[in-house]
Amino acid sequence: MATVTRVVTKTITVNAAFLREIKEVHEDLWRAQQQLRDMCSRPMSLRDDATGFVELLGRFRDELAMHFSLEEAYGYFNDPVEVAPRLDKRAHELRAEHESLYREIAALVERAEECLYHDRRAELLVNIPLAFGVFDDQLGEHEHRETALILAAFDDDLGVGD
Repeated sequence: MATVTRVVTKTITVNAAFLREIKEVHEDLWRAQQQLRDMCSRPMSLRDDATGFVELLGRFRDELAMHFSLEEAYGYFNDPVEVAPRLDKRAHELRAEHESLYREIAALVERAEECLYHDRRAELLVNIPLAFGVFDDQLGEHEHRETALILAAFDDDLGVGD
Protein backbone atom coordinates (compact mmCIF):
# COMPACT_ATOMS: atom_id res chain seq x y z
CA MET A 1 0.00 0.00 0.00
CA ALA A 2 1.40 3.41 -0.98
CA THR A 3 1.91 6.09 1.61
CA VAL A 4 0.35 9.44 0.82
CA THR A 5 2.13 12.49 2.13
CA ARG A 6 0.08 15.60 2.56
CA VAL A 7 1.72 18.99 2.43
CA VAL A 8 -0.24 21.70 4.18
CA THR A 9 0.54 25.29 3.42
CA LYS A 10 -0.98 28.39 4.90
CA THR A 11 -2.96 30.49 2.53
CA ILE A 12 -4.17 34.03 2.90
CA THR A 13 -7.22 35.67 1.47
CA VAL A 14 -8.28 39.28 1.56
CA ASN A 15 -11.40 40.71 3.13
CA ALA A 16 -11.45 43.61 0.69
CA ALA A 17 -14.37 45.45 2.30
CA PHE A 18 -12.77 45.52 5.76
CA LEU A 19 -9.32 46.32 4.39
CA ARG A 20 -10.70 49.26 2.41
CA GLU A 21 -12.67 50.52 5.39
CA ILE A 22 -9.61 50.34 7.64
CA LYS A 23 -7.74 52.55 5.18
CA GLU A 24 -10.58 55.05 4.91
CA VAL A 25 -11.30 55.51 8.61
CA HIS A 26 -7.74 55.83 9.88
CA GLU A 27 -7.75 59.63 9.59
CA ASP A 28 -5.33 60.22 12.48
CA LEU A 29 -2.64 58.21 10.72
CA TRP A 30 -3.04 60.01 7.40
CA ARG A 31 -3.23 63.42 9.12
CA ALA A 32 -0.01 62.73 11.05
CA GLN A 33 1.66 61.52 7.86
CA GLN A 34 0.71 64.73 6.04
CA GLN A 35 1.90 66.90 8.93
CA LEU A 36 5.23 65.07 8.90
CA ARG A 37 5.52 65.55 5.15
CA ASP A 38 4.90 69.26 5.60
CA MET A 39 7.42 69.55 8.42
CA CYS A 40 10.06 67.54 6.54
CA SER A 41 9.64 69.72 3.46
CA ARG A 42 10.78 72.68 5.60
CA PRO A 43 13.47 71.12 7.81
CA MET A 44 14.85 74.46 9.05
CA SER A 45 11.48 75.20 10.62
CA LEU A 46 12.06 72.16 12.84
CA ARG A 47 14.54 74.22 14.85
CA ASP A 48 11.62 75.99 16.50
CA ASP A 49 9.68 72.85 17.36
CA ALA A 50 12.06 69.91 17.32
CA THR A 51 10.30 68.36 20.31
CA GLY A 52 6.91 68.58 18.57
CA PHE A 53 8.39 67.00 15.46
CA VAL A 54 9.81 64.05 17.39
CA GLU A 55 6.55 63.61 19.33
CA LEU A 56 4.55 63.65 16.06
CA LEU A 57 6.92 61.08 14.60
CA GLY A 58 6.27 58.88 17.65
CA ARG A 59 2.49 59.28 17.32
CA PHE A 60 2.76 58.39 13.64
CA ARG A 61 4.67 55.21 14.55
CA ASP A 62 1.97 54.28 17.07
CA GLU A 63 -0.87 55.00 14.62
CA LEU A 64 0.89 52.94 11.95
CA ALA A 65 1.25 50.03 14.38
CA MET A 66 -2.50 50.18 15.07
CA HIS A 67 -3.24 50.43 11.35
CA PHE A 68 -1.15 47.37 10.54
CA SER A 69 -2.70 45.44 13.44
CA LEU A 70 -6.20 46.18 12.20
CA GLU A 71 -5.29 45.19 8.66
CA GLU A 72 -3.81 41.93 9.87
CA ALA A 73 -6.75 41.17 12.17
CA TYR A 74 -9.60 42.06 9.81
CA GLY A 75 -8.21 42.54 6.32
CA TYR A 76 -6.19 39.36 5.82
CA PHE A 77 -7.27 35.89 6.86
CA ASN A 78 -5.27 32.67 7.21
CA ASP A 79 -6.58 29.42 5.76
CA PRO A 80 -9.94 30.64 4.49
CA VAL A 81 -12.62 28.30 3.20
CA GLU A 82 -12.26 29.71 -0.29
CA VAL A 83 -9.00 31.20 -1.54
CA ALA A 84 -8.27 33.20 -4.64
CA PRO A 85 -4.94 31.54 -5.54
CA ARG A 86 -3.81 34.43 -7.71
CA LEU A 87 -4.08 36.80 -4.72
CA ASP A 88 -2.49 34.54 -2.11
CA LYS A 89 1.15 35.30 -2.91
CA ARG A 90 0.55 39.05 -3.11
CA ALA A 91 -1.36 39.00 0.18
CA HIS A 92 1.47 37.07 1.89
CA GLU A 93 4.06 39.54 0.62
CA LEU A 94 2.10 42.63 1.62
CA ARG A 95 1.23 41.38 5.07
CA ALA A 96 4.87 40.41 5.64
CA GLU A 97 5.95 43.97 4.78
CA HIS A 98 4.12 45.31 7.84
CA GLU A 99 6.80 44.01 10.20
CA SER A 100 9.71 45.45 8.27
CA LEU A 101 7.97 48.80 7.75
CA TYR A 102 7.16 49.01 11.44
CA ARG A 103 10.72 48.15 12.45
CA GLU A 104 11.99 50.85 10.11
CA ILE A 105 9.74 53.60 11.49
CA ALA A 106 10.45 52.51 15.07
CA ALA A 107 14.20 52.77 14.43
CA LEU A 108 13.72 56.20 12.87
CA VAL A 109 11.77 57.41 15.90
CA GLU A 110 14.45 56.06 18.23
CA ARG A 111 17.13 57.81 16.21
CA ALA A 112 15.16 61.09 16.26
CA GLU A 113 14.70 60.85 20.03
CA GLU A 114 18.43 60.27 20.49
CA CYS A 115 19.20 63.30 18.34
CA LEU A 116 16.79 65.43 20.32
CA TYR A 117 17.94 64.36 23.77
CA HIS A 118 21.65 64.31 22.96
CA ASP A 119 21.51 67.69 21.24
CA ARG A 120 22.44 66.46 17.77
CA ARG A 121 20.31 69.11 16.06
CA ALA A 122 22.06 68.98 12.68
CA GLU A 123 21.21 65.29 12.30
CA LEU A 124 17.66 65.94 13.50
CA LEU A 125 17.17 68.80 11.01
CA VAL A 126 18.78 67.11 8.00
CA ASN A 127 19.03 63.32 8.24
CA ILE A 128 15.75 62.52 9.99
CA PRO A 129 13.57 64.42 7.47
CA LEU A 130 15.44 62.74 4.60
CA ALA A 131 15.02 59.31 6.19
CA PHE A 132 11.33 59.98 6.77
CA GLY A 133 10.96 60.90 3.08
CA VAL A 134 12.46 57.57 2.06
CA PHE A 135 10.21 55.73 4.52
CA ASP A 136 7.16 57.69 3.33
CA ASP A 137 7.86 56.63 -0.25
CA GLN A 138 8.15 52.97 0.80
CA LEU A 139 4.92 53.17 2.80
CA GLY A 140 3.17 54.87 -0.12
CA GLU A 141 4.24 52.09 -2.47
CA HIS A 142 3.07 49.48 0.04
CA GLU A 143 -0.32 51.18 0.41
CA HIS A 144 -0.63 51.47 -3.38
CA ARG A 145 -0.01 47.72 -3.79
CA GLU A 146 -2.55 46.98 -1.03
CA THR A 147 -5.13 49.11 -2.82
CA ALA A 148 -4.45 47.18 -6.03
CA LEU A 149 -4.93 43.94 -4.07
CA ILE A 150 -8.24 45.21 -2.68
CA LEU A 151 -9.45 46.03 -6.19
CA ALA A 152 -8.36 42.62 -7.45
CA ALA A 153 -10.22 40.94 -4.58
CA PHE A 154 -13.35 42.96 -5.36
CA ASP A 155 -13.02 41.92 -9.02
CA ASP A 156 -12.91 38.27 -7.90
CA ASP A 157 -15.94 38.71 -5.63
CA LEU A 158 -18.04 40.66 -8.13
CA GLY A 159 -16.62 39.38 -11.37
CA VAL A 160 -15.51 41.63 -14.17
CA GLY A 161 -16.41 41.64 -17.77
CA ASP A 162 -19.42 42.46 -19.87
